[in-house]
Amino acid sequence: MNYDLMMEEEIKKVTPSTTLLLHACCAPCSSAVLERLGNLFKITIFFYNPNITERLEYQKRLDEIKKFIKKIKTKYPISLIEGRYDQNEFFSMARDLENEPERGRRCYKCYLLRLEETAKIAEENNFSYFTTTLSLSPYKNSNWINEIGESLNKEYQSNFLYSDFKKKNGYKRSIELSKEFNLYRQDYCGCIYSKRARQLRKNNIE
Repeated sequence: MNYDLMMEEEIKKVTPSTTLLLHACCAPCSSAVLERLGNLFKITIFFYNPNITERLEYQKRLDEIKKFIKKIKTKYPISLIEGRYDQNEFFSMARDLENEPERGRRCYKCYLLRLEETAKIAEENNFSYFTTTLSLSPYKNSNWINEIGESLNKEYQSNFLYSDFKKKNGYKRSIELSKEFNLYRQDYCGCIYSKRARQLRKNNIE
């Protein structure tokens, strides 16, 4: 499936009143997405990431995205909703999947956890669409993300906006924008399991 092309087709329906609830994991991943969509939709960032294990890391990413949306120039002002921050939601979801490899079943359920909450908030607040910045990363499974979004379409009133933001050099552009805006750019997704995997990789290199 060409999810980027599907998004382009959906964008043709956008009017000045079309709203988008955009789940975001961090400022760098948001950067290229906001640059691409910020002049088309009235966007609200939804920062819901209970997978980020350390509170200091969570706050650092949240503060960074708040600073970034004030700096980036878009046709419509960008607002932000902060979701609950309860690490137990993530750990309950990850129970019995602690030893799964990165990009395995635990990651699938983590996508589902965050996307379903996004769909709920989108429905409660009458957003036209919802989607996530997660597909910008080459380390995230875009097929899973879009399949989950499609399934949530059947449960919630807001429409899922298919996407594969890494296409059209989206990931490369996020790196460029991170440098331009001096954004804090982390090298792991945020959960304790990805942090351990990152450390193991570093140890093996050393």
